Amino acid sequence: MAGKKIFYTDKAPKPKGPYSQAVIHNGLLYLSGQIPVDPATGQLVRGTVEEETEAVLNNIRIIAEEAGAEMGDVIKLTCYLADMDDFARFNDVYKKFFQDNPPARTTIQAGKLPLDVQIEIDAIVALPSSHV
Repeated sequence: MAGKKIFYTDKAPKPKGPYSQAVIHNGLLYLSGQIPVDPATGQLVRGTVEEETEAVLNNIRIIAEEAGAEMGDVIKLTCYLADMDDFARFNDVYKKFFQDNPPARTTIQAGKLPLDVQIEIDAIVALPSSHV
């Protein structure tokens, strides 16, 4: 069995606490929860739920691509919304990133998210065999 490998890229937001940006294990890339942070500035993206969702999914895309995968390789997402009333607006942005063969997904309303953001998403990505 392959061991756990920490994965990190400078092109995505740096972790703000004692956790890894992502971990590779047995051909899967496990991404820590991503919040809407601009990777270039390290600043929070404060805006509509659509703007924050796009920022989060772009960060997931960056990490996946840097690990050798693409959004089509995402197999599971857990999405945390500050307000489930934003679900339809969130979903409108989400479906642009996963037009064909979308991943499995859970979406819940969280009591409170880090730094009072509107959304956080974690992901599991299948890595191509050449990148395992």
